[in-house]
Amino acid sequence: MAARLGVPGSTLRVLEEALGLDLTAAGDTAEAVAAEGAFYLEQVAITEASEDDYEYEEIADDNFSIPEGEEDLAKAIQMVQEQATDTQILEQKTVLPSKQQVPEVIEDFLCNFLIKMGMTRTLDCFQSECKAREDLLKTQKERDFHRMHHKRIVQEKTKLINDLKGLKLHYASYEPTIRVLQEKHHTLLKQKMLTSLERDRAVGQISGLQATLKHMEIGHNYHASATRVGPNSEKENAPEGPTQKGLREAREKIQCKTKVKDNTKDSEFPTDMQPNPNLYLRKENICPAKFDYKLNSIFRLHELPVSCVIMHPHKDILVTCGEDRLWKVVGLPKGNVLHTGFGHTDWLSNCCFHPSGNKLATSSGDTTVKLWDLSKGNCILTFEGHSHAVWSCTWHSCGDFVASSSLDTTSKIWDVNSERCRCTLYGHTDSVNSIEFFPCSNTLLTGSADKSLSIWDARTGHMIASCDACGVTKLWDFRKLLPIVSIDIGPSPGNEVNFDSSGRVLAQASGSGVIHLLDLKSGQIHKLMGHDSEAHTVVFSHDGEYLFSGGSDGTVRTWS
Repeated sequence: MAARLGVPGSTLRVLEEALGLDLTAAGDTAEAVAAEGAFYLEQVAITEASEDDYEYEEIADDNFSIPEGEEDLAKAIQMVQEQATDTQILEQKTVLPSKQQVPEVIEDFLCNFLIKMGMTRTLDCFQSECKAREDLLKTQKERDFHRMHHKRIVQEKTKLINDLKGLKLHYASYEPTIRVLQEKHHTLLKQKMLTSLERDRAVGQISGLQATLKHMEIGHNYHASATRVGPNSEKENAPEGPTQKGLREAREKIQCKTKVKDNTKDSEFPTDMQPNPNLYLRKENICPAKFDYKLNSIFRLHELPVSCVIMHPHKDILVTCGEDRLWKVVGLPKGNVLHTGFGHTDWLSNCCFHPSGNKLATSSGDTTVKLWDLSKGNCILTFEGHSHAVWSCTWHSCGDFVASSSLDTTSKIWDVNSERCRCTLYGHTDSVNSIEFFPCSNTLLTGSADKSLSIWDARTGHMIASCDACGVTKLWDFRKLLPIVSIDIGPSPGNEVNFDSSGRVLAQASGSGVIHLLDLKSGQIHKLMGHDSEAHTVVFSHDGEYLFSGGSDGTVRTWS
């Protein structure tokens, strides 16, 4: 039988708050149910015997559940309420404050109730909502944290931007002072150069006076010995005056200096240079210009980029230097390695042959210049004095001097015989990247990263070439210190330029791997394509029939 029991209003409100539903606002039907009470089935045991003595079978009602229609209605009401809440949030553009967390006891009560009533779908929805609420709270906390962190980062960024602007203004205020100091620096360098010239002139005059005094003393000694008549001469017994004492002390100093000078091994720069024996090769009818080079062979010699390739002055031999700290002697045309040089502790930058071809000079990033005996393959001399990497080296045509240029903004001239630095050249304000002695001349040319070329002890006129990181190649007449022509072969940077033996063709090793050949007579530019990567160095053979280039992939390529 069915019995009607009243449900207290407080219990209904607790159920509404736990389920998050407003059952009192569901309509007139819900209000009537709340007023009259709720109905549910109850199992009742009949104790009195039936009149017809019929025995009824008791059936357990364990699968009691809410009808499908009622469950769908509650779910629909919940969905409508959630849509209304979402619409309100979108309209207000604010975050809806989270609902008051349901006590754990009520949650357990609701879960047990739903399980007992067999409302599995409602139970799953309830548990999903509880989990979603926890995830939402966690996400909101993370959002608030990231907002606060973002706000702090924006403040720090604004502060850094303001500081950077202040530093730029501060730096701009120092620019006029720096400009004035640079001008003063150049003025002082000029004054220093003039003072050095005057000093050299004064030293020359003193040397001449000392030589004259020496000759006079020799003549005086000879005259005195000739007029001496005996040990009892009055001149020997005469007292020494202050003038004679000063002359004697000066004579002793001169003799001491002469002995010291005679004991040193300093070399002297040749004053009467012989004419260049290769001048006849520059005649166009003897050595015509060649531009139709084709790739002939590839020699893989180094594991790291090749920094320099040079030809032996008399033999068909190449010497290559690489960033793997090795230099190699290569026989032509097969490309077999005849010798490998070890000794430098850092990458090699350049190398140069002795005029006789039996010695080699190498420069390295380990701040040293080494001289090698090619017949034995061992290092015979090491020059130390630069404070940074040495970029280039060159040998004087007399064979007694080696010059080097360095990252420390200086160039040095080394005496091979006395094994010491004879002179340090100051003047450049940035790294001195290249240095070269002119053949059969005391003229020295340096190229620097300060965008200038310097000529030291220039006595004759020559045309020189230079290239820069923008791909611009310039020809200069250094008698006038003005460029003759400027050619833009960019945009790839130019790494090295070299003339052929005729002086008509200029080769440029490009950062794009292309070898450019410039015809100085017609102005045409020819391109040699064959390198897969950057080309670092290029050199002609003595007869101009071959061209050799080294690349960043460690290969040397032959063009004929």
